[in-house]
Amino acid sequence: MLAYASTDAAGNLLYTTVTTFILYYYTDVFGLSVAAAGTILLAARILDAFDAPVWGFIIDHTHTRWGQSRPYFLWMAFPFAILFVLMFRSPQLSTTGKFWWAMITYLLFGISYTGMSTPITSILPNLSNDSDERIKMNSTRMIGGNIGYFVTATFTLGIAAFLGKDNALLGWRNTAIIFAIIGFALLLFAFFDTKEINTNRQKALPIKDSIKAAKSNWPWFILVIVFVFYWLGNASRTSVVVYYAQYNLGVKNFASVLNALVMFQMVGMLLIPLLVKKFKKAHVLIMGMTLAAIGQVLIAFAGQSLIFLAIVWSIASIGTGIAVSMPFAMLSDTVDYGEWKNGIRASGFLTAIGSSFAIKIGSGLGGWAPSMILNHAGYKAGVTQSATALSAIKFSISYLPALFFIIGAAIMIFYVKYEKQESTIKQALADHGE
Repeated sequence: MLAYASTDAAGNLLYTTVTTFILYYYTDVFGLSVAAAGTILLAARILDAFDAPVWGFIIDHTHTRWGQSRPYFLWMAFPFAILFVLMFRSPQLSTTGKFWWAMITYLLFGISYTGMSTPITSILPNLSNDSDERIKMNSTRMIGGNIGYFVTATFTLGIAAFLGKDNALLGWRNTAIIFAIIGFALLLFAFFDTKEINTNRQKALPIKDSIKAAKSNWPWFILVIVFVFYWLGNASRTSVVVYYAQYNLGVKNFASVLNALVMFQMVGMLLIPLLVKKFKKAHVLIMGMTLAAIGQVLIAFAGQSLIFLAIVWSIASIGTGIAVSMPFAMLSDTVDYGEWKNGIRASGFLTAIGSSFAIKIGSGLGGWAPSMILNHAGYKAGVTQSATALSAIKFSISYLPALFFIIGAAIMIFYVKYEKQESTIKQALADHGE
């Protein structure tokens, strides 16, 4: 369980540094316009998102003495780390050169992240056949992810400032190197200390069969759409934290406090095993999305009160802790549904689309939307912002993510009827396996 948790710790340490700070880094450190930075986030994420099914196909065709998903923790550790460093290498180039450097390194890093993160989800159905145990393991994994998030979200700004002194580019580059080394080591630990079962059910699948596994798999389709809306909300809320703290509050370092308070997600994650005993999993996910939406809306009423802002941000984080954890665990159930419905167990393909694709599309659009709103409102890096720009930043951190969360919660209602069939499906698969 500790090794499995280290996968998400490594992933979040690096990936969250990107999703939380890259828009700010591109505009206020690297020197790109907010429109150019937003274009990079959108274009690269959309292109990158479609590598998720490719990685899924690759995993479904992988058969080694180490298992099907586990080898990728070893194989992708170095590319993931080195491309992360290159993103913050920031060579002295022309404006056009900077744009393409950012675009290419951002895209390649995203592809490497998919190759590293897809196995994290696809391995879960093959670590245990017990649904409750899967939920516990997934919750442990998400706690590991939160630790990775906490480190980068809380300390990145301070570490970069300390290492760079008067040279911001140098500070960010050296910070990236340190995080990359830690992430690399964590992925090696994950490789050496995890073990897959269900190897007798891991068969090489033709591409058409992997796609067929999604046919009529309605719980899977619903979960994917809901997860996209979660990441839309999460990315839109986190990508403007530094802007809101610096320009609306006038206290840039408070961004680190807010990012640290995201650790309240762990409260939501720890509540999940208790909640799923009393409520349907779909209802627990709806609760999480709704609570996150309420917390985000209340930010609009915080004004200059840092205490009130911290409280409502923490409330929203409890909600996002539930909302981000549940789909990962529930994807394993949709893999079972696909096997029962179509006779095909495509763990790699279904979980790749359900996790990596949803994350890439959601976070890409979620990071792009605020950048376009800020650009339209006349945001300029490093200067006193107009009232219109300040209102745009406030809207992007409050009402925009709340809207995405509420839409996701509403869609999740349609999942309930499929959850009622789970015990029957698992029994049928067990009987078939015998």
